[in-house]
Amino acid sequence: MAFKTEFPFTLPKGYIDSDGNLHRNGVMRLATAKDEIVPLQDYRVQNNRAYLVIVLLSRVIIKLGELPMLDTEIIENLFSTDLAYLQEFYRRINEEGAPRVHAKCPSCQHEFDIDLLGGGDGRVVGQGG
Repeated sequence: MAFKTEFPFTLPKGYIDSDGNLHRNGVMRLATAKDEIVPLQDYRVQNNRAYLVIVLLSRVIIKLGELPMLDTEIIENLFSTDLAYLQEFYRRINEEGAPRVHAKCPSCQHEFDIDLLGGGDGRVVGQGG
């Protein structure tokens, strides 16, 4: 089995380009040490540390919908829900290996984890009865 370095995602809301097209599906690659170091030299990050996530995501997201390229301006114009989703997705693939979301069934209150990549055998990991 090959080492996986690229991970597909679907934004909760999506990016709307200047022509009104919605872009929700994308691909994020694993970050390198350089991806985490270079943004620290960016003047925008030096002036506002919160901007780090914008520069970092613009480096590791390699595809978003049908957009020909991705830059910091596109990341800046994402809905806050999508930005939060991408931050969590980044953290999970780079720190934990596979993105999972913890959920609870509204009917029976059963808690479980969902593998966002749908990888492996497709099982849902239970957390209770």
